[in-house]
Amino acid sequence: MAEGSRRRLGGRTAARWSRAETTVTKGLLLAVFCVGLVAQFVKPVGDALEGKTYLGGALLSIVGYVLYAEVLRLNTAHEAQQAGARQLAETVGRLSDEVRGLTARLRPQSGEEATAEQLMQECAQAVLRGGETQLWGMCFTGETFVEPLRRVLEDLPPDPSRSVSVRVLVPDFTRPVEVPGLVRHADGRLADAPEFRRYLVEKITGYERGLRMMRGRMDRKAQGALSVEFRTVHMSPFLKLYAVGDDVVFEGIYDKLDVRPDEYRTAAQAPPRPGAGDDQLLDLIGHGSLLTRWSRYDGERGRVVVARRRAFFSTLWEAAAPLEPQAPGSSAARRLAP
Repeated sequence: MAEGSRRRLGGRTAARWSRAETTVTKGLLLAVFCVGLVAQFVKPVGDALEGKTYLGGALLSIVGYVLYAEVLRLNTAHEAQQAGARQLAETVGRLSDEVRGLTARLRPQSGEEATAEQLMQECAQAVLRGGETQLWGMCFTGETFVEPLRRVLEDLPPDPSRSVSVRVLVPDFTRPVEVPGLVRHADGRLADAPEFRRYLVEKITGYERGLRMMRGRMDRKAQGALSVEFRTVHMSPFLKLYAVGDDVVFEGIYDKLDVRPDEYRTAAQAPPRPGAGDDQLLDLIGHGSLLTRWSRYDGERGRVVVARRRAFFSTLWEAAAPLEPQAPGSSAARRLAP
């Protein structure tokens, strides 16, 4: 406490002297001028000052001190200005680097790796802008695309002029497919897994139903109009492909395989063939798969890739069949191809 008080007292004293120094100096110089002027015209005063060498030297010392102090003040101010300018330039440069780095992380350039989270961020930005937005997805079941998109739509602010069109293309799991499927214990060959396909059909139907329910909710909350359409095509789900409007596409692959016991086999089915109990289920995993982002605004290559991927999706979409609504456990869901 005592040390702080002394520092504050010293600072106040220095500030008072700095303000008084100019006034005192001006007063002394004015007094010297007046004395010299009087000595010029009043002879007794002139005679009294004649030969006063020490007095003249003292006066010259005062003038020199004033000049030195002024020069020192100007130099100090100039150095402080230069230091401030350097610090400002360094700060601006550092902030510019941080902004460029943040922009690069949040919005990858064309042909760079991206994540599912970045895909959803771009979808959210597109629908938040309002107007008409098209969102396309080629998925396995829709788990990593439809469910996050549904949460994005739930949080939209009111905008009656908004129109969102969602198209989802999924494999036709009502027909036999080897991947995903079974790895036979006897010979290691791939085979169809009807029970697992039945589970996938019900899962896809649930995602489709949940997204369709958003239409009424968005209408009640004045969030805009939503159209939802699922179609199926007979294929193995190796490719991920998503389009955000006409400008951006994300693509990737299901690059992880999971081999595990077939827990979907039911006890009610016909007795398995000899050795079938040791068959393993081969599943595809898409969680955590990296995507590649392409934008038609990022050069000629980006424009070509976006156009080709959209044409690829459109061709499959026209050839695909509508997804038939099925309730879980319904007779339709059970009538899968063996």
